Amino acid sequence: MAIFEKALRVGEGKKFKAFEKNVQRINAFEPELELESDEELRERYQALRERALAGETLDELLYESFAVTREAAKRTLGQRHFDVQLIGGMVLHDGSIAEMRTGEGKTLTSTLPIVLNALRSRDEEGKPTRGQGVHLVTVNDYLARRDALWMKPIYDLLGVTIGILQSDDRDWEAKRAAYQADVTYGTNSEFGFDYLRDNLAQDMAEKSQRGHSLAIVDEVDNILIDEARTPLIISGSPEQAADLYYKFAKLAPMMEPGKKPEGFEAKSKDYEADFDFEPDEKHKTVAVTERGVAKAEKFLGVDNMYRAEHGNLVNHLQQALKAESLYRRDKDYAVIDGEVKIIDEFTGRILEGRRWSEGLHQAIEAKEGVAIQEENQTVATITYQNYFRRYDKL
Repeated sequence: MAIFEKALRVGEGKKFKAFEKNVQRINAFEPELELESDEELRERYQALRERALAGETLDELLYESFAVTREAAKRTLGQRHFDVQLIGGMVLHDGSIAEMRTGEGKTLTSTLPIVLNALRSRDEEGKPTRGQGVHLVTVNDYLARRDALWMKPIYDLLGVTIGILQSDDRDWEAKRAAYQADVTYGTNSEFGFDYLRDNLAQDMAEKSQRGHSLAIVDEVDNILIDEARTPLIISGSPEQAADLYYKFAKLAPMMEPGKKPEGFEAKSKDYEADFDFEPDEKHKTVAVTERGVAKAEKFLGVDNMYRAEHGNLVNHLQQALKAESLYRRDKDYAVIDGEVKIIDEFTGRILEGRRWSEGLHQAIEAKEGVAIQEENQTVATITYQNYFRRYDKL
C-alpha cells in the first residue's frame, strides 16, 4: 500500500519500524475487546477520556484508543481496520502526511486519530474544552457530509459527537453547535471563512470556532500546495453617500489645473501656486495646492477638510480631480447601458467586471451622471497556508 511507500521514501525507516511494533500492541487488545458489550466498549472509551484529563498523553493512550475504534468499526460498519490503516492513523496523529490511493480506506483510517484526539475535546463536566476539538477538512460540502454520516455509527457507539459544516447554512447557532462537537467535518474554505468571521466578531460569545488543535486534511496536496497562497477574502460595503460623489463631480470642473515652474521659485517656502491642483498624466495622480484646498473647503462649507470628522473628503476630492483631468471617455473607459466600463489600454477591449478602486470608479460614474455602484472593501483576509499554520498539529 502507498502508506508503506511514503514512509520508506521519506527515509523514516526507524519510525516506521516503531509503528509496526505499535500495531502489535494495538492488536493485543482485540481478543479482550471482542468479548465486551457495546456499553462496556463505550465505558472503556470514556475511561480513556478521564485518563487523558488526568494527564496521560495521547501517545500513551494511542494503542487502546485505536483498538477500541477498530472494534467499534467492526460492529457498526462491518469493517475492520487493516494493520496498514493503523499505521496510516499513527502517521496522521504524528502530524505527517499519509499518502493513500482511492479505495485504500482514507475515510476509515482517519477515524483512528480523530477518536484519539477527541479524548481531550471535553472537560471533567463533559463541556467542550476551548482550544480543542478535531477538524476534518474536505474539498467540498458533499464529501464533508458523506464522510461524517458514513463514519457516524462508530462515533455514536463510543459517545463521540460530530458536527457538519455546510457552506449554504448561515444559521449561526447551528454552526457554533457544529464546532462544539468533538469532531467537525467541513471544507477548507468554510473553516477559513469562519475564522475570519470570528476575528470580526465584537464579543467572544459571537465567535463560532473554539480553537485549532488538530486538522486532518483530505487532498492535502490540493489544499496546502496548489491553493496554499489562495486568499480567503471577506468584503464589505463601506458607508458611502452617492450625493457626495455627485457634489465633488460638480466641484472638479471649477478647479484650475496647473504646473509648478521648474527651478528655484517652486522650491521657495514663500512660493504660492496660482492654480488649484497639478495633474500627473504619467502616474495618474493629482497634487492639490493650498489654493485648491481653500476653494474646496469653501465649496463644501467646512473649515478644515483634513479633520477626522470630515471622513474621506480629501480622498473624494482627489478622485474627483483624477476623474475630471486624467481619465477620458472612449479612451480610458466607455459608458455602455448606463455603466462605466474600463477599456484595456493595450487591446482596446472592454474589461468586463473590472472596477477602479478607492472611489475612482464612483467618481467617474458621478462625472458621467450615471448610477453610482457600491464599492466593496476587503475587511478580512487570510491565505489557506496561513490559516492552517494556526493548528497545533496538522
